[in-house]
Amino acid sequence: MTAPQVVSREQWLAARQELLAEEKAFTRQRDALSAARRALPWVKLERTYSFASPDGEKSLAELFGNCSQLVVYHFMFDDDWEAGCKSCSFWADNYNGITEHLLARDVRFVAVSKAPLAKLEAFKARMGWRFPWVSSPDNEFGQDYGVSFTPAQLEAGDATYNFGSSPARMGELPGLSVFSKEDNGSIYHTYSCYGRGLDILNSAYHHLDVVPRGRDEGTLSYPMEWVRLRDEYSAAG
Repeated sequence: MTAPQVVSREQWLAARQELLAEEKAFTRQRDALSAARRALPWVKLERTYSFASPDGEKSLAELFGNCSQLVVYHFMFDDDWEAGCKSCSFWADNYNGITEHLLARDVRFVAVSKAPLAKLEAFKARMGWRFPWVSSPDNEFGQDYGVSFTPAQLEAGDATYNFGSSPARMGELPGLSVFSKEDNGSIYHTYSCYGRGLDILNSAYHHLDVVPRGRDEGTLSYPMEWVRLRDEYSAAG
């Protein structure tokens, strides 16, 4: 971290007002980008999917509940793992408490993973999460939405992530997909994002962005090397 410049209160206010103008311009740009995101064309789903939930088998349509909009977080938790991905868990810690707010705006939130439901339920209890979480071990939902890759795809080098912008190096990767359901039952895929596109969903990262040292990841071997499951920080020192 570069040593900060120490100035008078008046000088600080002048610098802050200059930055405020840039922040407001960025906010307007972000609003325009969000509008463009919502204006993307839709794709009608032709394939049906089945998920294991605590209330029994559910179709994708049933995951909407009484809402017409569905946000799916593709949580990295392969069927042979004993715990969920630490980075996805970092994101998931931001989701407790928001589901009721989303429901008030006709949006249902659900996490989906390949791991068996019993593992998801045990890990969910350990982490104290309340959002809905379902298992999709026996369908191609993850593959269809760009987060799951077969060993054959990985070995052949045919697995790509984030709309082909980077190679997939693992069988499971994170993402978020959005769906809309019409009154006649038709379901449409409206949006997906991956990689740094998920960044905006992590409130903890954005709090780090406003402190002097920021995310402080520049010297790490990879950006989230420091992240632990929430209950493992004390053990890691």
